[in-house]
Amino acid sequence: MAAGSNASGEDSLIARYFKPLATDPGAFGLTDDAAVLKADGCDIVVNTDALVEGVHFLPDDPADTIARKALRVNLSDLAAKGATPAGFVLTLALRETDHDWLAEFARGLGEDATLFGCPLLGGDTVSTPGPLMISITAFGRVPVGKMVRRAGALVGDRVVVTGTIGDAALGLAVLKGGAVATALAGDVAMTGALVSRYRVPRPRNALAKAVRDHASAAMDVSDGLAGDLAKLCATSGVSATIEAQAVPLSTPAKSLVERGIVGIEAIVTGGDDYEIICTIPADRFEVFAHAAQLAGISIATIGTIVAGYSTPRFLDAQGREIPLKRLSYSHF
Repeated sequence: MAAGSNASGEDSLIARYFKPLATDPGAFGLTDDAAVLKADGCDIVVNTDALVEGVHFLPDDPADTIARKALRVNLSDLAAKGATPAGFVLTLALRETDHDWLAEFARGLGEDATLFGCPLLGGDTVSTPGPLMISITAFGRVPVGKMVRRAGALVGDRVVVTGTIGDAALGLAVLKGGAVATALAGDVAMTGALVSRYRVPRPRNALAKAVRDHASAAMDVSDGLAGDLAKLCATSGVSATIEAQAVPLSTPAKSLVERGIVGIEAIVTGGDDYEIICTIPADRFEVFAHAAQLAGISIATIGTIVAGYSTPRFLDAQGREIPLKRLSYSHF
């Protein structure tokens, strides 16, 4: 993504829509083939996520929400690693040059880049005969050796999640119609809240330092709570017991569960939550909870890390295990 003096159509597009987002001096105004990101005595944390039309967003989703989601899913990973955002590079594959769409996309991307302190550093813009695709690689900084890994959970740690679980999957169900859409028909507030959670995640970057200081292991919930917890436990060499009743639900999700429209499996295996799941030693929980309160982020203890290598167990109110046919969304 380099806009030079002999501007091609791609160069003109970059200069018009994306150069204003490249506010870091190391981006050189997108006039070079690479950027410089200063480590500033920290470790650089790198993660990447791609969004594909028809898989991660719907063709008629607003352009600004697609841009926000593309950046925020990467910011969510940085938050779970305890990292402070430093910048990102963008790959954008377009079927056509729709200037109205691009203007809205760039507006949403630029507003979030400013909001989260994560400027554009560079990237690439290409044409494609296939679906629209956005790929972002984000960079963050952590003190040397302090990135929080999936490995590290210990027997006795509390299993903690931020926010509420299942809303994004229910938001997609609303957009696709069917039982969820029918059950909430006419309730603009509830449907709007769920759709918003699907289209625009809420990365918990305000909690990154607390995660870094107090969590023994952490990751973001992107493919489903049950599946992502299973990944964390497998990497740490432990298992977990989860109280399904303790999984935090929003008002719309709680209503749908209580009415039998969806079951707990749909809640804990649906993707796109982009909350943080972490394990906190018991003697660190109170200070972690206080930090979350100061950050304005709700947290909930949903279970405990236990010895063993089995898939984490979800228990109902009577202590019976809830069988899950699947653990999470899978692309393959």
